Amino acid sequence: MRRSIDDYPFQASDYPPDYAEDELTPISWAVGICDDYADAEPRVMLTFEEVGRAGQGLVGHLSPDIARRLRVALRDALAEIGQDVGT
Repeated sequence: MRRSIDDYPFQASDYPPDYAEDELTPISWAVGICDDYADAEPRVMLTFEEVGRAGQGLVGHLSPDIARRLRVALRDALAEIGQDVGT
């Protein structure tokens, strides 16, 4: 089983002006789920790809515990910069 959950294609407005001069790499991300493993356990797939280099990105296959840890880290980072962490 494979299923796409969400993806976000990079837009130049995501980064500050002159991002290329600041050496920021334009990336897109995608989140999905998959159980294509020997243990048949479902995992969260997190993919990051540089724009223009489809198929050459990094794909993390996260257990539920690691996916929850990432979710907490993102929430904490939002709180640290003074943003609403949502629910």
